[in-house]
Amino acid sequence: MKYNFNPGDIERESMAIIERNVPELSGLPVGERNIIKRIIHTTGDFNIASLVKIHPLAVGNGLTAMRRGCKIYVDVNMALAGFNKSKMESFNIRAICRINEPDVIREAAKSGKTRAMVAMQTSGPMSGDIVVIGNAPTALFSLCEMIQAGQADPALVIGTPVGFVGASESKELLVNLNKVPYITVLGTRGGSTIAAAAVNALLYMT
Repeated sequence: MKYNFNPGDIERESMAIIERNVPELSGLPVGERNIIKRIIHTTGDFNIASLVKIHPLAVGNGLTAMRRGCKIYVDVNMALAGFNKSKMESFNIRAICRINEPDVIREAAKSGKTRAMVAMQTSGPMSGDIVVIGNAPTALFSLCEMIQAGQADPALVIGTPVGFVGASESKELLVNLNKVPYITVLGTRGGSTIAAAAVNALLYMT
């Protein structure tokens, strides 16, 4: 069997297939279009395009933060594993995941909260940085509460937690806050791979 094994060719062909099958992408700003294409490519699902919601300032804020070497706070290591490390290094971007830190583990056991919640609550204001939540709705709920209370002020939130308990609601809360730019996927769908795809789309645009 003959098949294409050139990575660049495979990616270009994939993106061309996406554009042919989701023609409505052509009417979007280029930054939003690139993010949605990456998410479609990651999921292999054309229909997910209609679920992606991107704040008008999300792309600009994300690119500005990355170009000045921001930190990226991540809820779980699974998302971190999908980031393009060479692009991050070129802009001196540092990713932080606190979920396995001893103080987080101790406080979670003591309080009965999830480690993802505690990790978010103890990450400081994250002012001007990017927060990426691809797995845990409790982390996104906590972040939204911090933003509401003036305890956190990230430049961008990529919130795509997945699941049937709290995922949809946490993303709706993020959208309705109207206090911080966001990239999300509405409903129960999501996951760390989608979050990483959104991060990489921004990295490729820097």
